[in-house]
Amino acid sequence: MAFEGVSQKLQAIFKKLNARGKLNENDVKEAMREIKLALLEADVNFLVVKQFVKTVSERAVGSEVLESLTPGQQVVKIVNEELTRLMGGENAKLEFGTSKPAVILMAGLQGAGKTTMCGKLGAYIKKQYGKQPLLAACDIYRPAAIKQLQVVGEKLDLPVYEHGTQDPVLTAKEAVEEAKRRFLDVVIVDTAGRLHIDADMMDELKRIRDAIDPAEILLVVDAMTGQDAVNVAKNFHETIALTGVILTKLDGDTRGGAALSVRQVTGKPIKFSGTGEKLTDIEPFYPDRMASRILGMGDVMTLIEKAQTAFDEKKAAEMAEKMKTNAFTLDDFLEQMEQVSSMGSMEDIMKMIPGMDAGKMKGAKIDEKQMARTKAIIQSMTKQERANPEILNASRRKRIARGSGTSIQEVNRLMNQFNASRQMMKQMTGRMKKGRRGGMPFGF
Repeated sequence: MAFEGVSQKLQAIFKKLNARGKLNENDVKEAMREIKLALLEADVNFLVVKQFVKTVSERAVGSEVLESLTPGQQVVKIVNEELTRLMGGENAKLEFGTSKPAVILMAGLQGAGKTTMCGKLGAYIKKQYGKQPLLAACDIYRPAAIKQLQVVGEKLDLPVYEHGTQDPVLTAKEAVEEAKRRFLDVVIVDTAGRLHIDADMMDELKRIRDAIDPAEILLVVDAMTGQDAVNVAKNFHETIALTGVILTKLDGDTRGGAALSVRQVTGKPIKFSGTGEKLTDIEPFYPDRMASRILGMGDVMTLIEKAQTAFDEKKAAEMAEKMKTNAFTLDDFLEQMEQVSSMGSMEDIMKMIPGMDAGKMKGAKIDEKQMARTKAIIQSMTKQERANPEILNASRRKRIARGSGTSIQEVNRLMNQFNASRQMMKQMTGRMKKGRRGGMPFGF
């Protein structure tokens, strides 16, 4: 996962600092040397590392820190603040400008995930802002690029405008007119990428930009390319004046140097990050939350937002009522499992909880095949059986196993999981009725 390497190293450094109690200037300098190496190994830009370490060192060797009761924690606080500042300080909101429709121009090299990100961003805008986007297919060079955008649009229920292999500048202008005609709010323009930066690509991007006057010019870069991503961002910005950056594949890079360098080098904020392969895997980039994750301090706000997205408020209230009345069914059980799985891997969730050791959950993911088997088993039951699992005798279980293509053992295992969940909920609601809420997880 992103920053895994640098995160582990920084946490080890701070653990040593905290264990020493009182610190002197040499202790801080030694820690700064180790931090410098950790950041360089994470592929952070050398000049960025140099300035970062200098700033942290100047703040950390002051009497206010060294003479405090918890100097180690004070150093961690300073590093956290400087990491946050390095990545932009605060979340940079998406700008829509004053023109209707708002136009967002997407640029990037081939392989960065730009076309897919156009769809992800469109779906995000539709859900979070209630706006209706139109995707414009202006990559006429890569084989099947137009078809790919159409497939993504279809999956996300987003309209796509394309006009074959005509001049992309004309297609972009036509897409804007189409959006006006259909009263759509936003046009997201997917442009051509190249294997490397070249004059023709940049000239075409400039002509498209000048023709449609975008409110945002967002560069999509692959976080796994490390320092190269920063160099690409710098070149694009110098040519077409970027307004922001989207980092893709942030879930696959253990170094994370691009995220720590790109803001400082280009002066432009990271606005979003791609955090997985699903078409819903896009998150606004919050520098303070990312700094907390890197330092192992958790990210409660993102966890809450993920939970709010996964769990419908009305359904959650209905589920709570079912728990109180012990009316929790197998349909409810399946729905709850699907909602939890939509939040991501257990490792990711653990990382967002302060004080939790995510390393123990390394590689722990929701087994999609197991989810499919669970769904098949429950859906092979009659409506009566799902509502009243107590009637599931041996012959019924044998029929369900046969109907779902599983084994009786798997059916029995699922029922044991369901009964254990229902028993736990019964105990929880019992404590709530007695007013003894202490010690229950997540406020139950």
